[in-house]
Order: sequence, then structure tokens, then C-alpha cells
Amino acid sequence: MTNQNVPSIHPLPPLIANQIAAGEVVERPASVVKELLENSLDAKADNIEVDIEQGGIALIRVRDNGFGIRQKELLLALDRHSTSKIKDLDDLNRINSLGFRGEALASIASISRLMLSSRFYNDEVGHCVRLEGQVEPSTSEPIAHPVGTTLEIRDLFYNTPARRKFLRTDKTEFGHIHETIKRLALSRFDVCFKLTHNHKTLMALKVAPTEEEQLQRVAMLCGPDFVEQVLNIQETSSELQLTGWITQPTYSRSQPDMQYFFVNGRIIRDKLINHAIRQAYEDVLYSGRHPGYVLYLKIDPSELDVNVHPTKNEVRFAQSELVHHFLVNTLQNRLAKTSPSQVGGPPIHPPQTSPATSTHKQLNLPKRPSASAIRETTQIYEALQAPLLSEESFPDPEDYTIPSQPIPPLGYALAQLHGVYILAQNAEGLVLVDMHAAHERITYEKMKSTWQADNLSAQILLVPVTVSVSEHEAEIAEQQLELFNQLGFEISRAGPETLIVRQIPMLLTDANVTMLVRDVLADLSHFDISNRLQENVQKILATLACHTSVRANRQLSLTEMNALLRDMENTERSNQCNHGRPTWTQMSLKELDSLFMRGR
Repeated sequence: MTNQNVPSIHPLPPLIANQIAAGEVVERPASVVKELLENSLDAKADNIEVDIEQGGIALIRVRDNGFGIRQKELLLALDRHSTSKIKDLDDLNRINSLGFRGEALASIASISRLMLSSRFYNDEVGHCVRLEGQVEPSTSEPIAHPVGTTLEIRDLFYNTPARRKFLRTDKTEFGHIHETIKRLALSRFDVCFKLTHNHKTLMALKVAPTEEEQLQRVAMLCGPDFVEQVLNIQETSSELQLTGWITQPTYSRSQPDMQYFFVNGRIIRDKLINHAIRQAYEDVLYSGRHPGYVLYLKIDPSELDVNVHPTKNEVRFAQSELVHHFLVNTLQNRLAKTSPSQVGGPPIHPPQTSPATSTHKQLNLPKRPSASAIRETTQIYEALQAPLLSEESFPDPEDYTIPSQPIPPLGYALAQLHGVYILAQNAEGLVLVDMHAAHERITYEKMKSTWQADNLSAQILLVPVTVSVSEHEAEIAEQQLELFNQLGFEISRAGPETLIVRQIPMLLTDANVTMLVRDVLADLSHFDISNRLQENVQKILATLACHTSVRANRQLSLTEMNALLRDMENTERSNQCNHGRPTWTQMSLKELDSLFMRGR
């Protein structure tokens, strides 16, 4: 090999370095909009206008009323790694700004025709600089400009045709821009946003200081149906704060396209957070369906690493398990309140009745078994086959009268329809209940309570199970032996890549032990936490609850129907069955009147 064939080490030309950085930061026009808007927000702007032409290919113009840029710093702002947001390592460890890398403007300028105009807040006039690809700006020009900054990006990717050919249609690219502005508008209710495309105004959002006005903005951005189905979240611990809205389980989507999660004002996509939210919804949502949410997490910036990726869409938590636990508990507690009593107000205790009428009695559901009862899965199942309703404990339906006041949220039963639905009357109008779905949820919640109180009941395997794993997974298992013991497993390491399972939870005696252990280890490796055991147990309990609940065509007396209604009001998550379907609905008198054109 001759010396001529050996490439020499040399610094990259500035333009090439900036275009490489642009490849990481600027994926499409929406990426440019995101970077510019983040700079505007960091400049304390409370009014931002965005003009787009041809999906952002021909023009992206962002105007703001922030504090502006000093004349002497305009040229510096276009240099790579120039920023006003961090000065030293301590600042990098406590980032409070959205943009901080200082490479966005230089990268954008290297692939477009850029004009930067700004007037610093205590200057009398503004100044502008222009940069087109390889042409380096040398001076700034004085111009008339209000306080704030305007960035005009024209002919995006004009000098990088290989990148430009991967862009989609103008409509598609504008859709990504619209979604980008939508996310930022959801993150900052204290800022006005205006968006025009091809000279047509498509978004004009005012400041929204109150929760009512914030929900109006959410309705404009996510749709009125979304807002009609949301549950408010407001929870604070010593280290974390979670606010915002989640959708009720009966409102779900086929895609995770209505999910917005902000950490310290920054929208992120994080596997830990997604895992926590899925776990919170795990037994109230159809498999394959996705909830909607707009959530805001506040955390000490020193507990958060946002410098994970150039796009700043990913973060890393210093205490990931703490964050995961906080999210799951907060959301599960809120979802647990999706019951009729929460819709109609606090639980109402039925009034005392005379001997001529009946006091409301609970359905004769399976009683909570003792620890000794949970010895074998078959014994649990048999215990749950006990009669669900005891006819002897109820008076004759003809003797039943509806108490006058107060009226519970689900009201009082009137009749049974086709052996499937309960018709009831409450203060609002007509209530319709799917009796099997409702009783299934009631049974399931009782069984979960039993499991949670007795989840250490375990079965020693007559023949221990050998599980082959990777050396890394075996090390994780050794580190998490206490966790496995808490879950009812007895596991030991028999070799570099071998585990021996000698004991498993009682309810999982029929489960695929090898697959379950591997899944738990995969979760621990990926998320530092696993809920595989709970998922498997809940699937079993849900199946048992389905088989032990009242079936269709079971004739119930009025008293039995009212007992079911009262149980629904006192059961968590009873607005939906174990599969996420609604258990009841109602029609107001006004809605009923409109069906028959009354009052017209």
C-alpha cells in the first residue's frame, strides 16, 4: 500500500459539519418549526405567529415578541454551538430551557436561505442578517422591526437534493408542522399561537389562564369528544407533580395518536412513561386499544437528563422506579373512581325503610376466602362457584317499593329487558345497565382484593423448572431475588446461563413458567421494573370473574337488580367491565323528550 492510498485526517469544512448536524436535527420542515418555536419560548415570547407556504418547503416564517437578540450577537447566533442558555457543566445538569445545544440555526442555515431579523428589547431599531448556504454573513443591516425576533427560512434543502427527495407531499409535511405546533400549544397555555398556511389562517389560540379556558384550547386541538371524556389529574408528592387530563377507559383509540406527555414543559416520548400509563389502564381497556391523555410532570431538573438525543424528544430519569411508581399509582387511583357514584356525586347510602319495604342488600358474591382457602387454583375456582344470588334473602318483588329520597346515582330498577339489561330510573332520567358486564367488574374487583391480600400463597413445584437465559439475564435474576420472592417465586442460579424455579404463585400453577420468567427478566432489563406477574394473575382473575358472574337470560327480581345497582355504585372502576366496555349508560329526560318531539 502506498502513502497515496491512505486517507489523511483533517477537520471537516464548517458547511459539511453543519449539514451533518442538520441531518440529526432537521428531518423535515416540522423539525425546523420545532427548533424555532422552542427558541421563541425560551426568549419569553407570549405571542408567536407562524407562516407556512407549500408545506414549509417554500417558506417557514416564525415571528415572536420575545426579548430579542442584541445586534452584536446576531452573527454569533448563526455559529455552531452558540447559545445563551448554558454556560458551564452545572447548567447542563439543570437544564430549564427547551433548546440548549446551540446548533439548530447553524444547521438550518446550511440547508436553506435564511434571514434573521431581531430587535433587542432596549434597542431603538432592529437588525437583520442573511445567509444562503455557503455565503457567510459579514454584517447586519438596520431595519424597522418590533421588539422580538423573526426567522425566515426559504427553499429548505435547496442545496441538499438527496434530502429533499425524501420529503412527502405539501399536505403531509404541513400535517407534521400542525402537529408540532399543536404539541407546543398544549404545553404553554400562557402563549398565543397563530398559524397560517398558504395565507390561510388555520389556528388562532388566545392565552388560556383558567382551567375552563385550557380545556377549551384542548378541545380545539384534540376535539370536543376528547374533552367530554377526560378525567382531571392533580397529584403532588415531595419530589413530583402530575397534572392534566386522561380519558375515561370507555374512550379509547386504535392508535396512540392522542397522547401528549410533557416533562418540565418539554414534550417527550419515553418508554418508561408509556409502560407506566399502559399498566395503569391494563384492566380497564380493550387489548390493542390506546387511551388519550394530556399530562404534565414536574420534576427537579437535576433528576432529569434531557441531553440524550439531538432532537431532545427523549429523557432519562435518575430515579426511574420512583417516577414509574408515582405515575402508576396516581393514574390507577384516578381510574378507580370511574364508578356511577363518582359521576353523580359522592356515594349515597340508601335510606332506612319500613318493614313493608326492603333495605338494599349486597349481591351474594363469593366471600373473601381465607389464606387456607387459597391452596390450589381449583379450590379457588370452586369457591367462586357459590350461588351468586340468594333468592331466599329477598322479599317478593311485589312487596318492593321505591324509597322516596334520596335517589342514588343509578336510581332504582324498573324492569329487566330481554334478560340482559336492567332498566332503572334516576334523578336525571333513564338508566340502562348491562347486568353481566357490571357484575363481572364487581366480582373481579373483589377477587383482586383477595389476591392482593394473599399474593404470597405459593406452590412448591414437584419437578423444578430449568430456565435457560443469557448471562446478563441470570445476573439480573440474582440481583432481583428479593423481588421474585415477593412475587411468590423461588429462583436460584444453577450456572452462568441457567436458572432453577422451585416455587411459583398458586394462581399461576397452569402458566408457562419458563416464558413468564423470561418475560419478567426482559422487563427488568428494559424498564428496571416488571408487572408481568400482575398481568398474568389479572388475566386469570378476569376469566374467573367472567365465568362466575350472572349470565344473560338470568331472571332477577327488582330487589336483586337494585342490589346490583348499589354494588356498582360502591365498586371501583365499575363504569366499565374488565374488557373496557361500558357497563351502563343513561338518557336524560330532555333527551327522551327530544326523541318524541315533546315541547315542540
